[in-house]
Amino acid sequence: MQAVPTEFVTLAHALADAARPVVKRYFRTPVAVDVKADDSPVTIADREVEAAMRVLIKERFPEHGIFGEEHGQENTGAEWVWVLDPIDGTKAFITGKPSFGTLIGLCHRGRPVLGVIDQAILGERWIGGLDHATTLNGAPARVRACDDLQKAYAYTTGPEHFDAATLPAWNRIAASVRQPRYGCDCYAYALLASGFVDLVVEAGLKPYDYCALVPVIEQAGGTVTDWTGRAVTIASDGTICAAGDSRAHAQALKVLAAS
Repeated sequence: MQAVPTEFVTLAHALADAARPVVKRYFRTPVAVDVKADDSPVTIADREVEAAMRVLIKERFPEHGIFGEEHGQENTGAEWVWVLDPIDGTKAFITGKPSFGTLIGLCHRGRPVLGVIDQAILGERWIGGLDHATTLNGAPARVRACDDLQKAYAYTTGPEHFDAATLPAWNRIAASVRQPRYGCDCYAYALLASGFVDLVVEAGLKPYDYCALVPVIEQAGGTVTDWTGRAVTIASDGTICAAGDSRAHAQALKVLAAS
């Protein structure tokens, strides 16, 4: 795979920089909350953050595609496609909990190759991509060793995000790890990349929920696949098994596949 050009990394930082003041302006304020067709909440902050990022992409690389949660898809057949989730964890945002994040992913021919997890309130930014090792605020970020699933601390956003077909698999994971934890949204993946969490398992995600996460974790030394062990792409099925240690990852896949 082609390394990510430095100018694309520069733009990724600029997109996160543009998002931060908007997020800060609306956080813990009485913003109106709308409900989308899929029953998920959205605020003016979500829409303004994504709009600001889209302007920068179009100004600097108009030939690139954009796949955003709030303002849709443009030119997604392009070689390079930016995948944007302005506020991943809107429920956390509207309840005043700083576990949400701005997700900025870049896909090259469908494969996630650059990612940013930006937490504006805490002032934390993880970024990683091909030939660009993951950093947290400029310092190296690395996953930690975990050779046995029974030792793992595992996150998922919440059991209510699984459906009848996938909830039994999560319940098996929860019963197999040292400690299942809930309610962290994209921040759980950031903690995984920095070696504080061992496993994140989710289902039903959209490309804007996961594309940014893959390079951040992989370039911190971790492993991310779908539940069958296949590499994650922009067209994946929305199941995610992310682990800091490949041994724990392999064990988790076996648990997920069990019937």
